[in-house]
Amino acid sequence: MPTVALYSEMAFKYRVYDKQGLYFITTTVVDWIDVFTRKELAFVVIDSLAYCQQQKGLVIYAWCLMPNHLHMIIGSKENINISDIMRDFKKFTAKKVIETIRSIRESRTWMINKFEFAARIHAKSDQYKFWRDGFHPILLESSYFTAQKLDYIHQNPVKAGLVTQEEYYQYSSAIDYFGGKGLLEVVLLI
Repeated sequence: MPTVALYSEMAFKYRVYDKQGLYFITTTVVDWIDVFTRKELAFVVIDSLAYCQQQKGLVIYAWCLMPNHLHMIIGSKENINISDIMRDFKKFTAKKVIETIRSIRESRTWMINKFEFAARIHAKSDQYKFWRDGFHPILLESSYFTAQKLDYIHQNPVKAGLVTQEEYYQYSSAIDYFGGKGLLEVVLLI
C-alpha cells in the first residue's frame, strides 16, 4: 500500500495546475540518445520553440538544449495550457527530427532503429517514439526555487564539460542573462 500512495503523490506532483504559473520543465530523448550534437537537429527544436512562442503563446524565461534533453522555465500568455503547447511541440519535433535525420544523411542511422523499437514497446506510439513521456512540470513558487532552477539550467552544459562558462553555450538562454542576445526570445527573470 505505501508504494501506491507514493506513486499517486509522484503522479500528482508533475502536472500543470496553475495556468498563470512559471514551470521548470524537462523533456528527454528516449534512451538518452545524444541527438542534438548535430546543428541541423538542434535547430529543429529551436525553430519549433520559436514557433510556439509566436503562434501558441509560449513564454520562455530560460532554456538549455543539451545533447539529449531540454530544460526550460516557461509560462504562457492568456491562460493557455502549457501542457497543450508541450504536447504539440513534442509531437511536431519528433516527426521533424526523424525527417531531418533522413534528409541530412545522418551517419548514426542506428538512432532510427532505437526510435522504432521504443514505439513498438509503447502502446501510445505510432511508428517512432522520440521523446520520453511527460515533461515533468514543477511549479516555481518562490524566488529562491526559481533562482536555483535558473542556475541549474545554465550550469548544465558547464557541468557536462561542453563549455567552461555558461554564457558560451550556444543552445541556451545564459547569454541573455549576461547582456547578450541568444537564439530565442527570453523574458528575463532577474
